[in-house]
Amino acid sequence: MTMAAALNSAFHLAMENNDKIVVLGEDVADPIGGVFKTSKGLSTKFGELRVRSTPISEQAIAGAAVGLALGGYRPIAEIMFFDFITLAMDQILNHAAKFRYMTGGTTPAPITVTTTIGSSHFGAQHAQSLEAWFMHTPGINVLYPSTPSDAKGLITTALESPDPSLLIQHSGLLYSVKEPVPTGIHRVPLGKAKILRPGSDVTLITYGTQVAVCMQAAEALAESGVEAEVIDLRTLVPLDFATVEESVERTRRAVVVHEATEFVGPGAEIAARLNERLFNELLAPAVRVGAAYTPVPFSKSLSGYPTVDRVVAKVRGLLGLQSAAGTRPVER
Repeated sequence: MTMAAALNSAFHLAMENNDKIVVLGEDVADPIGGVFKTSKGLSTKFGELRVRSTPISEQAIAGAAVGLALGGYRPIAEIMFFDFITLAMDQILNHAAKFRYMTGGTTPAPITVTTTIGSSHFGAQHAQSLEAWFMHTPGINVLYPSTPSDAKGLITTALESPDPSLLIQHSGLLYSVKEPVPTGIHRVPLGKAKILRPGSDVTLITYGTQVAVCMQAAEALAESGVEAEVIDLRTLVPLDFATVEESVERTRRAVVVHEATEFVGPGAEIAARLNERLFNELLAPAVRVGAAYTPVPFSKSLSGYPTVDRVVAKVRGLLGLQSAAGTRPVER
């Protein structure tokens, strides 16, 4: 399946098993089935009382979802692009994320918000990576899968969580990769990172589109004898810092890579924690590779996103390797 098909499968199965799950958002009903087709077939199968296309009002979508959740439902609210979520921040962060805490656990608001990033060809208002905003606010899960199987497993688990969840799907991943995905109910635990490639010299910590970049960088580094361990975080909240810390404790070097801006991005918190907790073990400070601090340009060539070359150069700098051939690090 592609990631879009895997998410669609998860929604179908979840709605079959729980009649309290409803979907609302712009163009989510058939025949459109969502702008990225992740809700395709849902309104035909479950009816337009459970799958409702809404007016173009993100504030209304999120507000209605919170109200439904307080009434015992488990709504899926689609916000077409991540940038548009700014119109619904009050409902999501000041209400959904807070109700369970404000009521001693008696009134949760288990909404699941899905949104998409990565469409730079639509301009600066359709492509921002805003995940750090949501990581900063307690009370909401933040999911950012890199594979179809993880997308299906994470959204299934989120739809069963007592807390609100935000699923960030990258347009560059929705249809670009296919892999075997379980056809039945499939769950991936929140807050459990995945080690994709073992290594002993440096740990590359990443998520989303940058997983592929880091895997390619690790292969390039291996050609000069540098073994990089690659970790896919999968969820940013909860953050599996235990897996990250254990890896960096072994490799003693770390690079955090993400498509969000490097300045005050998610990598800033991860690198700061590593530098605080492993200060005496590290052979070099934990560092970051992120996007340039600028609105997302229309031209991909000007995006400033991480590249394989940038990641490789950052790692080689940590190792003190200057030449292209390089040598293995002396200090272990």
